[in-house]
Amino acid sequence: MKAPLKLAGFGAILVAVLAIGYGIGNAVGPVGRSDDGHHTTTTSTEGTMSDQHADHQTPAANLPGGLQVSQAGYTLQLDSPILPAGDTTVAFRVIGPDHRPVTDYAATHDKDLHLIAVRRDTTGFQHVHPTIDPAGTWTAELTLSPGTWRLFADFRPAALDRAITLGIDAQVAGDYQPQPLPDHNTTAAVDGYTVTLSGGLVADQASELTFTVHRDGEPVTDLEPCLAAYGHLVALRAGDLAYLHVHPEGSPGDGVTEPGPHVAFAATAPSAGAYRLFLDFQHDGVVRTAEFTAPAGETTTHPAAPADDRDGHG
Repeated sequence: MKAPLKLAGFGAILVAVLAIGYGIGNAVGPVGRSDDGHHTTTTSTEGTMSDQHADHQTPAANLPGGLQVSQAGYTLQLDSPILPAGDTTVAFRVIGPDHRPVTDYAATHDKDLHLIAVRRDTTGFQHVHPTIDPAGTWTAELTLSPGTWRLFADFRPAALDRAITLGIDAQVAGDYQPQPLPDHNTTAAVDGYTVTLSGGLVADQASELTFTVHRDGEPVTDLEPCLAAYGHLVALRAGDLAYLHVHPEGSPGDGVTEPGPHVAFAATAPSAGAYRLFLDFQHDGVVRTAEFTAPAGETTTHPAAPADDRDGHG
């Protein structure tokens, strides 16, 4: 075959291949970068692959607080993940969706940010309120013993319509003596005060927890406001330290809530198991913390009554 004929045949095949590729390209759509810079592959019927991945990410949005270092575009960042034992200054930032430190917050429970520190064995609980500089760096004073610590930042960015809780680990060098999980208790003593717990946690179901404060055997009826309530409760799941969302029942000045001796909260446990409860309450100008270990039972469901029973027949 002569060279011109060979070239003509090759050209015909090339045109056919390009035509097929063009047709597939139209069916599948462009492959490249989306407006936000992420790699996407679209289909005419299924939407973008990023959309499909977003569907798979939905369960993460339903995780209890504190299990993630990053959520809703916000990331908790420590100056150093290794901290010295003893009294130490912790510095950190919350990085926003624009990759810059967040400087604008909406107050929750009277504070722009709550920092909770607890060792992984649930000892050493501390609830402090850091200060922020103009550049968005927070600093807080903590007392740390050797071991692995979990730090929780509970806050609401002004640009977000809800509060979130991010968590991150920090390592403290030294002679680590892990402690067993304390036994289940309904009474705690702290600095001459006795606090009793009534009510219980139920998995996947809201329940009421009521704490009653006594001193020297007498009920305390003049508790002082502590973070816009007569008490502040942090609940953590033993094992992974999932941070529960807890709401106080009532607030000072609402005309209904009394300043003790009872302080009530609504809490929902994400699963059955053991939980650690830390109640902050203020009296005589001092904030004290009462600690409890409480089990969460399985959700109880009641089977529907037989039709005859519902109709009133025996």
